[in-house]
This record gives sequence, structure tokens and C-alpha cells, in this order.
Amino acid sequence: MTSRKTLILLRHGKSGYPPGVADHERPLAERGWREAGLAGEWLRAEGLTVDQVLCSTARRTRETLQAAAVEAPAQFQRGLYGASDVEIVGFLTELPETVATALVVGHHPGMPETAEALHELTGKPPSPALDALLVKYPTSALTRIEIAGSWAELAISGGEVTGFHVPRERAI
Repeated sequence: MTSRKTLILLRHGKSGYPPGVADHERPLAERGWREAGLAGEWLRAEGLTVDQVLCSTARRTRETLQAAAVEAPAQFQRGLYGASDVEIVGFLTELPETVATALVVGHHPGMPETAEALHELTGKPPSPALDALLVKYPTSALTRIEIAGSWAELAISGGEVTGFHVPRERAI
């Protein structure tokens, strides 16, 4: 029997738009640093101990992870930059089963699309958290997904969206 797992999806913080800087290299804006720090505070307040991080190589995602101060091994994956839900789930299916809680730091629209696709696979009706994230998935937003199966079977079994938090708003 496989133990329950938790997946946290975190969209990068608000980025700046310095002239002449390529999209992949855009840094966080001051607001992005502040709200990514609040995202990390929320993770700790929820008692979520992350075992493994998968992070896009984009500067704004790396800085989001830094500001969130997550103390876990991180894999930086170029393929998460602009990744679809199918690609993101593909990375997750490669995680070792010893990982109980994984954090993905990525981009829009990959984060909300992944949450929606995984929830739909469970066959459960939409949750208030899923409804909220489908309306708007702003920068620094976090989604909590509970997974009953293994990482290897994630593309088949999915996971239930149980929480959605925007670090400047009330949690759902």
C-alpha cells in the first residue's frame, strides 16, 4: 500500500520587466520577493515539510524558491519553463516514493492546468479551492493537492485539490 503524498504547486512571484532582459532571465520585483516570502511562511504555518523541490530554471522561479526559504533538495529543470500539465506530471512521476511532500515552482498556465487535470482524474466534484484557482491564479499562489497513490501512477490516479492560497489573501 502506498502512503498518501502531498503536492504543492507554487507560481513564481511577481516579476520585473527590465528593458533588454530576456523572459527566462527576468528577476522578481520587490512585491514578488515579499509575496514569495509570505508563500514560504504559509507552507511552514500549514506544517508542510517539503522533501523535494522541482523548480523551473527561470530566474524568477529560482528567486521565488530563495525568498520562500524552503529547506529541501531542489532539482532545477529547464523543461518546467513553459511546461504543460502533461509535462509537469511527467516530472512528478519520476520522483522517488520516499518523497512524501513535493513542491513545484513554475509558471502560468502550467500550475493551474496541472491542478485542474490532476483533480479531474480523481473523478471527484470540484472543490472550492479548485473553483477559486480556476478563476484566477495570481503570482505566488499555492495549491495543495493530496495524492492517494504513488508518484509513478500520478498520471492515472490524479490528486485532489484541497487548498488554494494567495499570500496576500485569505486561504481557501
